[in-house]
Amino acid sequence: MNDVAAISPLAGRPAPKSMLVDPARLEREYYGRPPDVGDPTQLVSFGTSGHRGSPFRGSFTAAHIAAITQAICDYRRGRGIDGPLYMGKDTHAVSGPAQRTALEVLAANSVETIIQRDDGVTPTPVISRAILVYNRGRKAHLADGIVVTPSHNPPEDGGFKYNPPNGGPADLDVTEWVQDRANELLRAGNAGVKRVPFATAIKAASTHQEDFVLPYVQDLKNVVDMEAIRGAGLELGVDPLGGAAAPYW
Repeated sequence: MNDVAAISPLAGRPAPKSMLVDPARLEREYYGRPPDVGDPTQLVSFGTSGHRGSPFRGSFTAAHIAAITQAICDYRRGRGIDGPLYMGKDTHAVSGPAQRTALEVLAANSVETIIQRDDGVTPTPVISRAILVYNRGRKAHLADGIVVTPSHNPPEDGGFKYNPPNGGPADLDVTEWVQDRANELLRAGNAGVKRVPFATAIKAASTHQEDFVLPYVQDLKNVVDMEAIRGAGLELGVDPLGGAAAPYW
């Protein structure tokens, strides 16, 4: 029987320097590199519910995030979605800068935005749960969300996903609308983007910081048999890498 997945020769060894990413350079590229709107690979392109790319390739920059966030604000306004927007981020190097850019646009558009307090990180299922809990029993003023994550992509990548009021990944009709609107804004030099400085955004009346960790962890007992896990005597080692699960473990 042939091995389907061979073990990497790097398994268990420190990563060679050639594979390491310079986070400071990555952040400089994120803020300083304007996308070439004539290059299709540098436009907004939504895959599974979101846009992914890298500042090094000119495909994930502050300009992209500003345009996408404004497009989401326009989409919400057009669909009458006016409840809170829950936003989380993972630990990829440009996730923090991208969340800050998004907050600048959300605050300028007066969108009630809730983030993890103390600049914390939030896994995607936590944002989904927050949306569903808020929307339970409601017919109007529904919540939705944004998750700043490229999922399993390499360290130099960033990702930006939109979750509509159903809590799950946005369907194609939503992502195509947001993608097209974001590229329209990009091609116009983001002239149609509303934005305030981050210092203003983080203190805005529409920006709220809450703890997502404890409510999610306390609710797990309703879907997971914790006593079975406790009694199994498991010993676990967990490394979320670029993810956001460490506070939850």
